[in-house]
Amino acid sequence: MRENNLTAAAAAAISFLRALLFFLGVLEMVRNRGDKEELDNLNGACIKDPSVRIFRIVACLVVFVAGVVIGLVSGSHVDRYFTSRTASSFYRSNAIAANSLMIIHSSDNSSSLNKSCDRSDCLSIDNVLHPKAWEHSLSDKELFWKASMVPKIKAYPYRRVPKVAFMFLTRGPLPLLPLWERFFRGHEELCSIYVHTLPGYYLNVSSDSVFYGRQIPSQKVLWGSVSLTDAERRLLANALLDFSNERFVLLSESCIPVYKFQTVYNYLTKSIHSFVESYDDPSRYGRGRYSRRMLPDIKLYQWRKGSQWFELSRALAIALISDTNYYSLFRKYCKPSCYPDEHYFPTYLNMFHGPSNSNRTVTWVNWSLGGPHPASFGRENITAAFIQSIRNNGTQCSYNSGKTYVCYLFARKFAPSSLEPLLNLTSTVMGF
Repeated sequence: MRENNLTAAAAAAISFLRALLFFLGVLEMVRNRGDKEELDNLNGACIKDPSVRIFRIVACLVVFVAGVVIGLVSGSHVDRYFTSRTASSFYRSNAIAANSLMIIHSSDNSSSLNKSCDRSDCLSIDNVLHPKAWEHSLSDKELFWKASMVPKIKAYPYRRVPKVAFMFLTRGPLPLLPLWERFFRGHEELCSIYVHTLPGYYLNVSSDSVFYGRQIPSQKVLWGSVSLTDAERRLLANALLDFSNERFVLLSESCIPVYKFQTVYNYLTKSIHSFVESYDDPSRYGRGRYSRRMLPDIKLYQWRKGSQWFELSRALAIALISDTNYYSLFRKYCKPSCYPDEHYFPTYLNMFHGPSNSNRTVTWVNWSLGGPHPASFGRENITAAFIQSIRNNGTQCSYNSGKTYVCYLFARKFAPSSLEPLLNLTSTVMGF
């Protein structure tokens, strides 16, 4: 574009130069027609002749325009020369940098993800949508940033089957693992499993187990501290890396399913709400944990409490792991006896996503004994009647725009000794 403009300017200057030369020739002819004697009389005073002055002015203009034309033409060639040299240098530098990055990437054998790239295309749609290597070295900040990315194109470039992510937050072993393996059997394409253990613990399962290779990079967790909420958000972020995961359930090693998989799947994927318990507790165990130092961002009337065991839609999961402002307030001021895991999710959702939440949990817990921990159930407590009372205790709850008697899909806390009697009831009571 710039080269075309310079060419046009040069052409205009040349035309102007031709016109001046023509005008100069006309003046010369007029001067030749004068009387020779008159010219002789005026010899020595020719500077006073107006035609001579005009001649000199025109000559100066001719020289000036000629200089402009030469400058434009030569400048165009010089500019084109340096532009081509700069572009060549730029592309050469980028090519060298790209090659260097490829060399560094191919030589880095510390990551299992890089190792897998040697055998498959890591940028294929399958690897982007369904990451196979969970042993990454991302920090929480990097992980949450990556998980918070949302495609702007709503239509998927593949046939998307919504999955439910089952996220286990555990200290170590999963004593009820055989029960869960039976629950998931035959439905592996509709679910994803993620396990957060204490650092250094290895979940020893067979290679054909649905839990095989499902541990995520973890960090130390202390009960009642913000590290517990960190672990919950870490599980969510890892699960969000799989674009097929649509619903997200938090479970512990003492949780059990009380319905078959298909019932749980349909209940969650067809719900228009998430299931996070959120209510206003005016006692010292609710509002009493609020800190005025959270003002003006979080006010007392917005403060909420709820069960740690949640279920979220993908949209709300992304919102929660993307939040940095309000979570930083909980990290600073929700301690030492505040229990962020009971307040952060309920408060944040109440403030910004209230209509999308049912304000109830789908995990049954018995708090009738009082104290900081719920009742635990062992072998002697497991009967068909007991499981049926959890599945349907005669009360109704809201589901979408109506009411239902199915309010709880999971239950806790079940001791390791409850495994055998629970396995005996799966086909007759729980339906799997």
